[in-house]
Amino acid sequence: MRDTRESRLLLVLLIAIAFALITVDIRAGEESPVDGARQAAAAVFGPVEEGVATAVDPVANAIGAVRDSGERHNRIATLERENAALKAKLGSEDQTRSRIHELDEMLKRAGAGQYGIKGAEVIAIGAAQGFSWTVTIDAGSKDGIERDMTVLNGDGLVGRVSTVGPDTATVVLANDPDFTVGTRLEKTGELGFATGQGDRALSVQMLNGKAKVNPGDRLVTFGSRGNKPFVPGVPIGEVVKVDPSRGDLTRTVWVRPFVGFSRLDIVGVVVMPPREDPRDAVLPPKPEAPKPTPTVTVTVTPSGSAGPAAQPADD
Repeated sequence: MRDTRESRLLLVLLIAIAFALITVDIRAGEESPVDGARQAAAAVFGPVEEGVATAVDPVANAIGAVRDSGERHNRIATLERENAALKAKLGSEDQTRSRIHELDEMLKRAGAGQYGIKGAEVIAIGAAQGFSWTVTIDAGSKDGIERDMTVLNGDGLVGRVSTVGPDTATVVLANDPDFTVGTRLEKTGELGFATGQGDRALSVQMLNGKAKVNPGDRLVTFGSRGNKPFVPGVPIGEVVKVDPSRGDLTRTVWVRPFVGFSRLDIVGVVVMPPREDPRDAVLPPKPEAPKPTPTVTVTVTPSGSAGPAAQPADD
């Protein structure tokens, strides 16, 4: 459209009419004369607007999602790092508590037996020097460790030192098939020799074939001359089976060791033996047997509703 005088006058006239219609519509409110035209326009253009909005909204949502994806990704990554840190912290705290408990139990055993010990950590496990059940500890000759020293932990006898280096030492475990230690039965003092059986119970040959042994009885180390390789009084294990006596000079019993050889961590090497045999003092107190709960029996005797009439005393 060319810019002429007539076109300008037409534009001014249309603007004036528009303002007039707006003023009439506002003042008339719901009774506006243009309300019908508005409804007709809404009926015509409403579906078109809805279709356009339906088509445009997913695009707008996608744009918003892309815009926010970076922030969400960063938030998720932060939460994942925090979660991993919490898991590591909890795992570390659980391990620390477990090791503190092990150390505390070992110190209790050493104190009860008056053993001077050197603490060490198991750093390797596996065969060494032809033995099938051994571990390596992080203490050696520089720490005062010598060959044929007793090794224990909070549960009892772990083994003996077999070879020593400047910073490490090899320990033969008590369940090794070539391992033998003298034993003393709790209370009765009956002697025997325990031999390792790998992952099975220890085999103990009692020197007295008529010795009275029952499942649940416990054994400690008898001790060696000069306290090497074994000091006396270290807990070994608990009897789980007793072979029947056949009149032999010896008797075989089977003992479950107190120590879990597959989960060793903190151990103590006895560098100073006790002044006297502690005998059973290092064994923990036996748990008390549960007391039987008294049973109360109530017997109800039915009484007759109609009995013979009571007779007078002078009858």
